[in-house]
Amino acid sequence: MGQDPPTLYQYYTEGGISSGLETLTTRQFTLNGKPITLYSGSIHYYRVVPEYWRDRLRRMRSAGLNAIETYVPWNLHEPEIGTFDFGDGGNDFSPLLNITQFLKIAQEEDLFVILRPGPYICTEWDFGGLPSWLLRYPGIKVRTSDPIFTGHVKQFFDQLLAQVVDYQFTRGGSIIAVQIENEYGSFGAANIQTSYLEFIRDTYVEDGISELLFTCDSAVSSGTTGALPGYLMMANFNNNPAEQFDKLLELQPDKPLMSMEFWVGWFDHWWSTHDTGLTTDRLTTNLGIIFSYNASVNFYMFHGGTTFGFLNGANSKGSFPFYEADTSSYDYDAPLSEAGDYTTKFDIIKDMVAQDNQVSTLIPNPPLINAKIAYPTVAITEFLSFEQIIQQIPADLITQIDTVTNMEALEINRGSGQSYGLIVYRKQIDIPPNAELQITGRIRDVAMVLVDGVQKTKRPEGALLLETFGYWTQENPNFTIIDPPAGTNTLDIVVENWARVNFGSPSDFEQKKGLFEGPVSVDGQVLSNLTAIPLEFKSKWVKSLTGWQPVEGAGQLQGPLMVRAKFQIQGTPTDTFLDMSAWSKGCIFVNGFNIGRFFLQGPQVTSYIPAPLLKEGENEIIVFEHYIPGTQIVFTAVPNLGRKKITN
Repeated sequence: MGQDPPTLYQYYTEGGISSGLETLTTRQFTLNGKPITLYSGSIHYYRVVPEYWRDRLRRMRSAGLNAIETYVPWNLHEPEIGTFDFGDGGNDFSPLLNITQFLKIAQEEDLFVILRPGPYICTEWDFGGLPSWLLRYPGIKVRTSDPIFTGHVKQFFDQLLAQVVDYQFTRGGSIIAVQIENEYGSFGAANIQTSYLEFIRDTYVEDGISELLFTCDSAVSSGTTGALPGYLMMANFNNNPAEQFDKLLELQPDKPLMSMEFWVGWFDHWWSTHDTGLTTDRLTTNLGIIFSYNASVNFYMFHGGTTFGFLNGANSKGSFPFYEADTSSYDYDAPLSEAGDYTTKFDIIKDMVAQDNQVSTLIPNPPLINAKIAYPTVAITEFLSFEQIIQQIPADLITQIDTVTNMEALEINRGSGQSYGLIVYRKQIDIPPNAELQITGRIRDVAMVLVDGVQKTKRPEGALLLETFGYWTQENPNFTIIDPPAGTNTLDIVVENWARVNFGSPSDFEQKKGLFEGPVSVDGQVLSNLTAIPLEFKSKWVKSLTGWQPVEGAGQLQGPLMVRAKFQIQGTPTDTFLDMSAWSKGCIFVNGFNIGRFFLQGPQVTSYIPAPLLKEGENEIIVFEHYIPGTQIVFTAVPNLGRKKITN
């Protein structure tokens, strides 16, 4: 029996480390002086439960990849101004944020790391990873040399880079390259500030980053816009690789070629269809062209995972409905599915990388797929009414405001405002019969109207509803309040932040949420002296809720409300999915962890529950439902991401 080939790290560190990833040789990367073609895949540590990091990374290595790429989400790592979380912050998503542990595991699994710290990361992530508290600064210009913005970036980078600096390849770690900003050319040529890119570069250097630095954009549409002179440019695309690489060769003829984002799939919007991106035939053709250019590649995404909580992003568009929020599933039709299963795209990439790679290193066998199970259906047994929910909001979060204001401006969370969830604007008022509620400006993003705790707005049954009250599409919308009870009423306008836009020009980053564009009135009477109540649904609060009432005998339940079901697991838990097709709109908590949103208009039907979120013994599922709740929690072993839309 022959001797096994060396591991990647054995091969590229033999004799000691004298240099990192370099572009000194025309059209060829070298690592520690040896030629290397990068076969990389995107995986975001914050979209995968940490118990599965090693599993997913080993699967990626088994495809023949020699590197992985990850973004860094500033808004998770600094959830409040000056409060940093790298895994020990005690926040909802702290367990997903131990980036140094992720880097260690990547190295243990024989993979190099390409790090993309942002500060802007796009990635279908709320506000492109920027913290929402930046919006508290009037007139702030994000992604520029605005001193308020760069001051906060500097504070964050100083904290982040101190975490990762010793994990650079030239210091014996896994990081071989670090990106400067992200797709800056897409910000618009008139808005580009080279001084901002230089600031990021200088901050990296001051904080000890010495590995290869680069930028990425569409080479064809952006050219050198968004690039930093003297630094490697990489290209992002799904189709026309030859056109992209020819343009890169024109712009930097003496440099290696790489696609930093070769989009092998695509993401989904609510109220749309499931988009699978490239067909397998097109993937095969385009990857063949990439390899014919002797180019390196990063497959975006190789494993998409899940956008947990309220952290999904959105896109703006010039035509109706003007705004599209992303689903919680980030399956992306990637080579590894949301649950880590192998797909046909995985097989294609594995075979083609093996044919192209000229360096023989030890590659593990693909791990077995993880079991999936449909646990028995469980009945909903308890609920909390909307008023019960409101009564349990901590008093220090409830504020009095003169007029409606955006959630980010609330004086809560140590001066950082409200980032996610819903905001309630409450007013005690005598409402006349058939009174007209008028909102000035637009709702950001979706609103419900309640009178004395009773839902008055319609369940979103079809796309035509987007043209009526309650949605961002309408300017200065009116709503008729039919048959309010006599006397003084409690009027609640409940506004959901469905997602902040994560891509575009400067105007697309004006992402305040709630009601704030002008006053609210009832029959012409402007409402003032309102109570603002944030519904943030943080895990500790969800777990602390009390006063649950039995469903039995309660009649037909109407949202908004929270419902609860409990079930037992014997033995080791396995992955599963929730079928939410009988529900309307809301979010789901599994043992207190927010696994994401659901919406009856799809496309996403099922919500993924990774086994590590479950436990042997009693488990609890809580659903916040906006309209009409289902009566059961239905499990399935098979994901359903909706009707497919295929693009070439």
